[in-house]
Amino acid sequence: MLPVSGPIADQLAGGSTSASVKLLSAVSLMLVLAWFVWQRRVTGARMLSAVAAGVLSCWGAAVLISLLEFIEPASGYWSGVIAAWALGWLCVEQLAAIDSHSAWLQWLLRLIIPLAFGIWLLVIWEIGTRGFDVPQVLLPSPSAIGHRFVSSTATLWVDFKQTFLKAVLIGYALGCGAGFLVALVIDRSPFLKRGLLPIGNLVSALPVVGVAPIMVMWFGFDWPSKAAVVVIMTFFPMLVNTVTGLSASSDMQTDLMKTYASGYWQSLFKLRLPQALPFIFNALKINSTLALIGAIVAEFFGTPIVGMGFRISTEVGRMNVDMVWAEIAVAALAGSLFYGFIALLERVFTFWHPSFRN
Repeated sequence: MLPVSGPIADQLAGGSTSASVKLLSAVSLMLVLAWFVWQRRVTGARMLSAVAAGVLSCWGAAVLISLLEFIEPASGYWSGVIAAWALGWLCVEQLAAIDSHSAWLQWLLRLIIPLAFGIWLLVIWEIGTRGFDVPQVLLPSPSAIGHRFVSSTATLWVDFKQTFLKAVLIGYALGCGAGFLVALVIDRSPFLKRGLLPIGNLVSALPVVGVAPIMVMWFGFDWPSKAAVVVIMTFFPMLVNTVTGLSASSDMQTDLMKTYASGYWQSLFKLRLPQALPFIFNALKINSTLALIGAIVAEFFGTPIVGMGFRISTEVGRMNVDMVWAEIAVAALAGSLFYGFIALLERVFTFWHPSFRN
């Protein structure tokens, strides 16, 4: 295959013989192994197929990215990209089709599948931006963003500490805690349940860009004003979900508690709060993302010279888009880990729920 395709590859690579051999070797080996993987797929050896496809896909991606330093991408190069991408897709497909009764293998697959898919999105992003010479001002490559991330670690940490550790976490705790306590009060008063919940739904629809400037005028330019925005954004989702969860007990369960002569507080702690836990954790997960969004947006309307929102708005004006993407990466990573932590707590405390029984 290589002797026949050599002159064509030499032309596509602009006369770079070593680059041509690398390119044709990558494409040829990927095609051969793709056929092998497909045969293994038919026989049902999905794990072997996934490993083979994944290894070759990663190797092909590394070769293709390194070739960008030596050649001008042409049709032969993009054929290699398609072949490597197809192998990556096949790897994810084979992993997703594995049905195992092993708990650790299921956990490992739930981790590997989105990780592999995300890595290949970054690879396509890198090859696309560099291969098509996309201006860095419009869309920087992941490698440029990574370089900026590493070189600006100190600045990113200060911004993270100001926005997440202060405004987000404090506002999240206050908003969710207040929403939960008010829900307990409303639960004891039908009047408040009918009168306050519609107002809560109205307030929860207020745009954060309208609330943030008011909070800045009330609480100043530092993090308390951003925490106040987070409190407003997280209070009502927790309130509504908790009130709904406290009403989730069936009539049969309520009557059973009455036959045991249980009082309000006994019914609350033994029956109604456990039944409300799935609703409460839904609110906590929703608020974990709302809190970060609210704090970052609030920093656009007045803040000290630190903070994720401040840095994003400032660096956009300076056309330092790679720094903007580095801040976005920090925010996305922090939000994902925060959400995952809440989801882990949900699994611990609501293991009895039907959604976790399997």
